[in-house]
Order: sequence, then C-alpha cells, then structure tokens
Amino acid sequence: MVNLETFRKIALAYPEAMEDTHFDKISFRVKKKIFATYNPKNNQASVKLSLSDQDLYALIDKNIIYPVPNAWGRQGWTIVELNTIKEEIITAIVRSAYCQVAPPKLVNTYLSKKYHVIWEILFAQ
Repeated sequence: MVNLETFRKIALAYPEAMEDTHFDKISFRVKKKIFATYNPKNNQASVKLSLSDQDLYALIDKNIIYPVPNAWGRQGWTIVELNTIKEEIITAIVRSAYCQVAPPKLVNTYLSKKYHVIWEILFAQ
C-alpha cells in the first residue's frame, strides 16, 4: 500500500517538482503543469502518461491501473489504486508521468544525474 506521505516523497523527488492544490485533490506539478494528482478520499492517484505507457502499465493489473473513464483517459490520464500497488511500480509510473510533462531540459538533467549515480554504483569497485 502507498499512502500520501510515500506518494508525496516519490512525486517531489524530481527537479522543480512542487505540490499544490487542484480542486479537492493534491497536485504535483513541474513548470505549472500537472503530472500527478492524489485523491485523499479514496487513496488514488491520477497520472499523465503517454498512451503507450498507459497501455503498458495497465498490463500489470487493469483493476489497479486504468485510464480515467472519459476524454481525459484518451489523453493519457490514468488512475492508479494506491491501496494495492507496490511502491516500486508507482515510482516507475510517476517517473513516466514526470518525464511526459516536464520540459526536455529538466528530463535530461534528471536522467543524466540518475545514470551518473547508477554508473558510479556499477563501476565503483
């Protein structure tokens, strides 16, 4: 199970990510664009994915990862049921959402830092 604090930690781990409100939900934005929201009433997240990522992640379990049921869903907005998802999976989903919405320069900065850290771990010995 992923709760608000865990989801917040995941969503705010990216360059220039910030938390704000969006109606009755908590939104996570980069450069004023929403890449994820959290609904505290039912412990659900909505994330902005590419349509191919939406299809791919839904293959994990269509009962916990599925398109928003309207035109928003056809634009990549995807619901994730946080009561039954593993933290590693929601981390990957939020990363995809951030990379979908963030400007390319921020995405490249984030990815280059991540790969640099991985490179150091792999070749530190």
